[in-house]
Amino acid sequence: MNNLEDSKIVDLYWERSEAAIDETANKYSRYCHSISVNILHNTEDAEECVNDTYLRAWNAIPPNRPNCFSVFLGKITRNLSLDKYKKYTARKRGLGQTELTLSELDECIPIKSNVEQSIDEKDLVKILNSFLESLPKQKRIMFIQRYWYLMSIKAIAEDSNYSESKVKSTLFRTRNALKCILEKEGITL
Repeated sequence: MNNLEDSKIVDLYWERSEAAIDETANKYSRYCHSISVNILHNTEDAEECVNDTYLRAWNAIPPNRPNCFSVFLGKITRNLSLDKYKKYTARKRGLGQTELTLSELDECIPIKSNVEQSIDEKDLVKILNSFLESLPKQKRIMFIQRYWYLMSIKAIAEDSNYSESKVKSTLFRTRNALKCILEKEGITL
C-alpha cells in the first residue's frame, strides 16, 4: 500500500475530503498507537485516543496547516493520552509507569506552583531545545523516548542495544545535566 506524502494528506483535510482520515490512519495509526499505549498501557484506550486524534486533526485543519504532520499528530495523541491518564489517576486507577516516568523529571523541570519567580514559558522551551540540541544523538534519542514518548527503560534498552542499567545511568546523568543548566539560567527548582 502506497502512502501519500504528508502535504497531500494535509491538502485532503483542506479540501474537507473524508479520504484525509483514511490516509492518516493508513500512514500513522501504528505511530500514534505506540505513543498512546506507552502512556496508557491499555490497547483499547489507546485505540480510542488514536481515533480521537483523527477527529482533532479534522477539526484543526483548516485553519492550521502543520509544518510537520507526524509531529502534529504525535502531539495530539500524546495530549489526549495524558488527559485520559489523568482521569485514570483521579479515579485511583493509575497504571504506575507513566507516573514514574514523569516523576523522574520532577527534579529538573519546574512546576509553576513551586517556582517563586515567574518563568516565561518561551524561555524555558528555548533552554530545553538548546539543551537537547547539545546532546549527542544517542543521548537525545533516549531522553526523547523516555520523556516525550514515555517508553519504558526496557524498550529503550532494546531499541538502543544497551543494557537497562546503561540506559538508566545515561538518563540519570542527562537529567542532572539539565538540572545544572536550568540552575545556571536562574531557574530554581
